[in-house]
Amino acid sequence: MASERKFVTEKIRRVLLKEYVMSKVSRAGFGGLDVQRTPMGTRVTLITERPGLVIGRRGEAIKSLTKAIETDFNFSNPQIEVQEVESPNLNAQIMAEKLASALERGWHFRRAGHSTVRRIMESGARGCQVTVAGKLTGRRHRREKFKNGHIKFCGQAKLDFMERGFASARMKPGVIGVTVQIMHPDARLPDEIDIIPPPEPVATPTEPVVDAGKEREAKEEERAAEAVEKLKKAVDGEEDKPKKAASKPKTAPSKPRKKKEKAPSEQPEAEEGKKSDKAASDKPASEAPTETKAIEPAKPKAVIPVNEKPVEPATDGEPKAEPETAPKTEPAEKQPEPDKKKDEKPSEEK
Repeated sequence: MASERKFVTEKIRRVLLKEYVMSKVSRAGFGGLDVQRTPMGTRVTLITERPGLVIGRRGEAIKSLTKAIETDFNFSNPQIEVQEVESPNLNAQIMAEKLASALERGWHFRRAGHSTVRRIMESGARGCQVTVAGKLTGRRHRREKFKNGHIKFCGQAKLDFMERGFASARMKPGVIGVTVQIMHPDARLPDEIDIIPPPEPVATPTEPVVDAGKEREAKEEERAAEAVEKLKKAVDGEEDKPKKAASKPKTAPSKPRKKKEKAPSEQPEAEEGKKSDKAASDKPASEAPTETKAIEPAKPKAVIPVNEKPVEPATDGEPKAEPETAPKTEPAEKQPEPDKKKDEKPSEEK
């Protein structure tokens, strides 16, 4: 019984300390209190919304609070540590105090309750419940609840994941109690299960089992593909052969001709003869004279072949006889002979 009484007295002392700190730090937004006993003394962790108000100027407020805890509550060597709340909207005690202060300022309880629930759920909570109890509208006491999301009322899940905050609002008709319960966003319920896929089997260094039938089929397919490629190459070669033959006709190899040097005097005359031959051959048959004239027989001229050796110079100082080259003349077309009767008539008239 002695040990049980010791635990009870220790718990009562901690509750009284919490109520005292709440009254002293109400303006700073009290969020919670944690007391731990260490070999060096007692560590008191105070969670607030605005830690600057708890510390005060030059630490005067926190020094006075430390002395009160040591003298009034008999804690040996207390060390107060002030922490700031990361998200005040997810702290149940802070939200309960805000709702109570809103009711004291004259807010309607339904408007205040719904706005508190909306702010909590927008901050990411999995669920919340706000309970307002007291003389709300009349003389009789009644209770109103505002809830949203997932809430646990009993079991280990409530002890682990639900956070509870309480505050009281002093009104003219009486006192109104405000209770706020919040389930944190990182809460994991027992019925939430993740199915983990099995690990992939590790490949063992064993020889792969190969089917004989599949090997045969693969070899046959390879052989068929090779045969098709050979046929394609043969067909392409046959198609290319006639093309090459058509593009390059077979010609008899021509023997190289030896060029004979011409005399300097013979070269210009030979070139003039060739030019006259070309001009005569290029003239069309339409340009021939239409009038019929008697063709005079051409005078024979000496013809010197080009390939013959040049004439030796005269010894007596006579000028060199330049060989003449007769131009090649094509056989003239036979023209119709004029009628003798027509030629005789004008002579008789004369």
